[in-house]
Amino acid sequence: MPVEFPYALLADMVLLLHVAVVVFVVGGALLIVVGNLRKWGWVNALIFRLAHLAAIAYVVAQAWLGIVCPLTTLEMWLRAKAGVSVYGTGFIEHWMSRLLYYDAPSWVFTLVYSLFGLLVVATWVFFPPRFEGQPKDSVDGRRS
Repeated sequence: MPVEFPYALLADMVLLLHVAVVVFVVGGALLIVVGNLRKWGWVNALIFRLAHLAAIAYVVAQAWLGIVCPLTTLEMWLRAKAGVSVYGTGFIEHWMSRLLYYDAPSWVFTLVYSLFGLLVVATWVFFPPRFEGQPKDSVDGRRS
């Protein structure tokens, strides 16, 4: 087994984590909207909503500050340590990278992330989270 193997495996794991974060941010917004329309009270749990808001706020802040995502940086570093190209020909790297990385000017990403962040803020306005002590069936943020 080559010495590079642990680095390549770790890079693939970081890439999968990155995909999971993207799924959480995008899927979480969809779940909040659909869940509220279907009266699923759990989608308004404060811890879920705060984690979701924090995740997109972090992404938007990175974009505005011109900071490269630390998961991308870590993945690239691990791939370099493994002695493989940044986006190798392995199954995981190939397909997951295609989902995450696009070639566009940075302002496009900043705009998209900012608009998505505004969508998440709008979910807080239209579908407020449920705070401690509120009935679980209170989906609209008001007490029954």
